[in-house]
This record gives sequence, structure tokens and C-alpha cells, in this order.
Amino acid sequence: MSETPQQPTPPPAAIGHLAQPLRGFRIGVTAHRRAGDLIDALERKGATVMHAPALKIAPVEDDEALQNETAAVIAAAPDIVMVTTAYGMRRWIEAADAAGQGEDLLATLGKSSIYVRGPKARGAVRATGLDDDGISSDETTATLTDLVISAGVNGKTVAVQVHGYTDVAALARLREAGATVLTVTPYRWVNAEDGDKLPQLIEAVIHHELDVLTFTSAPAVDAVLSTADALGRGAEFRHALRRDERSPSGEGLGAVVSAAVGPVTAAPLVHAGITPLIPERFRMGALIRLVCEYLENTGALRVHSGGSVLEMRGQSLCVDGIPVTLAPAPLTLLRALMEADGALLSPAELLAAMGVGDADHALHMTISRLRAALPDATLVETVLKRGYRLRPATTMAP
Repeated sequence: MSETPQQPTPPPAAIGHLAQPLRGFRIGVTAHRRAGDLIDALERKGATVMHAPALKIAPVEDDEALQNETAAVIAAAPDIVMVTTAYGMRRWIEAADAAGQGEDLLATLGKSSIYVRGPKARGAVRATGLDDDGISSDETTATLTDLVISAGVNGKTVAVQVHGYTDVAALARLREAGATVLTVTPYRWVNAEDGDKLPQLIEAVIHHELDVLTFTSAPAVDAVLSTADALGRGAEFRHALRRDERSPSGEGLGAVVSAAVGPVTAAPLVHAGITPLIPERFRMGALIRLVCEYLENTGALRVHSGGSVLEMRGQSLCVDGIPVTLAPAPLTLLRALMEADGALLSPAELLAAMGVGDADHALHMTISRLRAALPDATLVETVLKRGYRLRPATTMAP
């Protein structure tokens, strides 16, 4: 009787790679709400996290403005209500209950046609005992607005639950289509109490000390960009996040990647000329998976040189499993040599990879610093009058 062959057990190193796909990478987190969940998930996967909340959500207790907005909605008895976020819907109902407006608000919403931006918003609506009349196909405010306008808004009153980042264009489109528009803002963004960390994060991006910078809300993007401008570092900050302005090697300097949880969050980045990673499903878990996949595919290098194994993950280097600290310039130079996989690179090619012009002295100094930092200086070979390369891997005799 034949036996089913057992699959070989992966060696410990391989198991570590599977369990910690972000090992060696450094990730910036700008979120305030649910930041702990995001940071914990990233750290479990091996990342080193720099947290600098850009904004926090203001409390709604005794929020007179929200009470007035709710009273206006109850009085207007809108024909259509647009719910953009689950969190906003929940806070709206909670604040109305606290202000003694809850029953009247639910009665008003029950007589309206409710349209939602996504499954989470639909779930929040149904949790109140209500139902919706339609959902956007891609979880964006723009598509939700298309849906509502196609249903007919001319001469009708539309109440829009905005989500801390008012989509002015969507509101304008509704008015142009003939609607009377009311807005309700169940939560607003204010400066985070520990906002002094934000300049440090901005400097870390400018100096390429992070591999990825994550965003989970559009207001946070605006806050970070505005803070960079206020510090006089706006142009440098945007340049560091523009993936089409990398070094010729494709990584290294200029390879700080932004990642946004969805297109609404990404909009201010795109407007600034920055192309972020955006998951197909606009969820935090999907964002983390996308960041893992991207960094594994583009940020991890593993080559054999001499009798050693060099592994670079983001801006972290290990030689034979031992961490080696390198300054940015030697690290960029080594990445170029590792990407060449033993091929010879001319001084001009290495200077281009470093983002430096015709400066032989700078190249020689960087090569010297690289060799001094490596456990074996002979891993970087000089080919007289031609350039540099990594020493070929040692061939073991059978």
C-alpha cells in the first residue's frame, strides 16, 4: 500500500518569512482612530512602526452644532438621506439619543429613502432597524452621488451625513441637479494632542528613513501635507513620496511609498501628484495585505556573495542573519550592487543610483564607508578602471 508523501517542513528561516513578511521594514502610521489595531497588526508581521497621529476625532458630547444640524433634518423631513460612513451613522444616532432627539430622528429617517456608500454603512443603518434603498458599487462618495442623482433629486431635499472631510464637489453636484442639500457632521477632526510627533515623521520621510507611509483618512493627508508646508519642507516631502521620481535603481532614495485605505483617503495625495497604493477592498486588513505584498515584491533582496548571504529588506541589512547598520548612501550603493547580482557597475551607474552627479570623491568615500561597515570588506570588489561589483558566490565542492 503506497503512502502519501509528506510535505517537507520549511526550515525555521522560511517559517519566519511567512510569519513576519514585514520584518526589516519601517512603516509610518498617521491614524488616530483604530491606530492601535493597525500598529499591532503591522508589528505582528515584523514591521518597525513610527506613529505620528495627524488628527483626532473631536468628541460630540454637548455638540450644539450637531444638535442644530439634527434638528434641521428632523424639521425638513428630507426625501433622501445619504449615509457615507458606519462610524458617522453610529455617532449621529448616539448623539441624537443623548440630546433627546433620537426617537424623532429615527422616525424621520424611516420615512426617507436612504442610500449608503458601502457595506459597513449599510450595516450601521440596519442596526438601527432601518433599511436602505441603494448602495454605491465601489464605496466612493462620487458613485453614491451618481446613484442618488440618477434616482432623481430635482426639487427634493437631500440630507448628507459627511465624514469629517466634506466632499464639496459631491454637494455641488447635488445642488446643480436641483436638490436642496442639508449636511450633518457627526464627527470632526481636530489636531492630535501629540501632534509634535508629526514633524519627526515628515523628516523621516524626507530622509528616506521609512519604507511606507500609511493613511486611513483624507483629513489626515491634508493635515500632514499642510504641516510639511508650514515647516517649509512641503516640496521635499512630496518629492520623497513620488514613486516616479526614484533613483535610477528603482528603489533606494525616493522610494518612500504612500498607502491609502481607499480612493477617498487617496484623493488629496493624488491631487498633490503622489500615487499611493490602494487596496481593491477599502478595509484596513486589505491595506495591510497590500503593503506586505508590495514590500515583499519590491523591497526585499537576497543575494549570495563570497561565502555570505546578504539580505536587504527595505532599509535594513542582514549579512548571514546578523543585522548590519548602514547610512543611507552606502545602503543605496549596496542595493544597486545587489540588484546587479554580481554584474559590474561603472562609477557613472553607481553615482546615478546614489542620485549624485559627477563626483568620484563622493563615490570613493561611500565605497570605503560601505566596506568598513560590512563584516567582510572583500564582498565589494574593485575592477580596475572599470567599476565595482559584489564578489561572486563561493562554489562549494561536491
